[in-house]
Amino acid sequence: MAPLALVVAVFLAFSVPPYLTLDPARSRVPAPAGFAAHYWLLVAHIAFGTVAIAGVILQVWPWLRRTHPVVHRRVGRVYVFGGAIPAAVMAAAIGAVSPFGPVVAVLDVVAALLWLAFTIAGWRAIRQRRYGEHRKWMIRSFAMCMNTLMSRALSPIGFLVVMPRGFDKETMILSAATVSGVLSVLTLLLLSQWWIERKPASAR
Repeated sequence: MAPLALVVAVFLAFSVPPYLTLDPARSRVPAPAGFAAHYWLLVAHIAFGTVAIAGVILQVWPWLRRTHPVVHRRVGRVYVFGGAIPAAVMAAAIGAVSPFGPVVAVLDVVAALLWLAFTIAGWRAIRQRRYGEHRKWMIRSFAMCMNTLMSRALSPIGFLVVMPRGFDKETMILSAATVSGVLSVLTLLLLSQWWIERKPASAR
């Protein structure tokens, strides 16, 4: 848990500060023409996303789940309703007009809708006391919550893949974003499914 928490802390320390000033000029995501609300949706997405990614780290911490189930339930409600659901809805809205090309736009919307669907499915499962299904859906929700972090982490691989092709700077950035976006979504979905299906050491 400590390495995961450290990675998330570094990611937040890098990603959040430019938006604390509420100055659109400091945004790292170019606003599309004719979409005046883009920056404010982005800021709201980052705020809710920060709540979600901090909350989900606590949710996947085995010690907390075992020893403090009441805290786990309360943090879970915050994660679902104060983080994941609003952040996913806003991610779909701003992702649809992504400045990094149509493929990235589709990926952003699909990842946001998957995050939303997995989270709602996990919440419904626990409301119906289907604990095994709740665990599976929330592992998938956790995976999609990490999509932005993972895509940034895989950006160097994206650039390594496209650099030998000799693209101009703008095309290279769009292509690298596409490669890292595809790798991120596929990697997270495959890893989460592997985690769900793996057998405990005692069973093996």
